[in-house]
Amino acid sequence: QVQLVESGGGLVQPGGSLRLSCAASGSIGSINAMAWYRQGPRKERELVARIISGGSTEYGDFVKGRFTLSRDNAKNTVYLQMNSLKPEDTAVYYCYFSIRTLSGNNRGYWGQGTQVTVSS
Repeated sequence: QVQLVESGGGLVQPGGSLRLSCAASGSIGSINAMAWYRQGPRKERELVARIISGGSTEYGDFVKGRFTLSRDNAKNTVYLQMNSLKPEDTAVYYCYFSIRTLSGNNRGYWGQGTQVTVSS
């Protein structure tokens, strides 16, 4: 089994910053990819950012240089630094890991979600 634990959400004023983190633990052989998705009110879940094992990153068009994805391989942790936050960034943010387990299976795992609210 693999568990993902997210932290770092909260309430922030427009223009402010937050840093989300997501740590994986359990039966991890290797990590194929790490990503953050979000789901705003009455919206579908969308990709915020992702990084694959080779190190290349991809961001949603709406990010426009405001967010930075990073990882700590030793801690099986991915971070999302969010700057210049806007009210439209309000959403539940979910981390997602694609993992090859110790038993050799490739599976995807979701975090529990963390609320980010951008409001004055």
